[in-house]
Amino acid sequence: MSRRPTHVAVVSDCPLLQQGLALVIDGAPDLQRVTSVKRVGARRYDAGDADVVVLNMQVSVRETCDLVAGLHRQNHSVVVLSPSKAQTDLVLAIEAGAQGYLSQQAGEAELLTAVRTVASGRSYFSAEFHSQLGQKHPFDITDREREILVLVASGATDREIASKLNISEHTVHSHLDRLRSKTGVRRRADLTRLALQGGVADELSDEGWSG
Repeated sequence: MSRRPTHVAVVSDCPLLQQGLALVIDGAPDLQRVTSVKRVGARRYDAGDADVVVLNMQVSVRETCDLVAGLHRQNHSVVVLSPSKAQTDLVLAIEAGAQGYLSQQAGEAELLTAVRTVASGRSYFSAEFHSQLGQKHPFDITDREREILVLVASGATDREIASKLNISEHTVHSHLDRLRSKTGVRRRADLTRLALQGGVADELSDEGWSG
């Protein structure tokens, strides 16, 4: 029995770009574009049975993150195609639930790689954003703490981290507490930013980072 193609929805407020994205998705034999994307309120969308939503909106970061969070709550995996190259916007999108984040300048191959990676349950962030990242952080952290930082930066919940590393949620909380004590940061978004500022450099591939 052949495997069901990945259902992909394209949400964009730029008709020309939306058409181009649709052509890329339609040209991939393992992807099937969902055409029944509906606006159900002010900047809110219903993506039907889409597995992955490619989101490109020329709006504020806050509005983009609100859309990401809404789609994430509907159990869609979201790849943000962003006009912004700011690392801060990347961190906010991850915190909102985005599993993929690419520059609007990304090529066809990278977009398809991102969609397929996210559809498989992993995360993908364009290597373009790595150019903004700093050197390894100076904090003395263990290999396990580094693994947890990587997963935090990928947007994983404590439960998902525990499952992936085959440890208890209590152990995850203990590692996070030690990370907060060592780094002096408390908020999850700040831990994500810390990870992106050097802690996940080894997880970045030539095309992008897939976690």
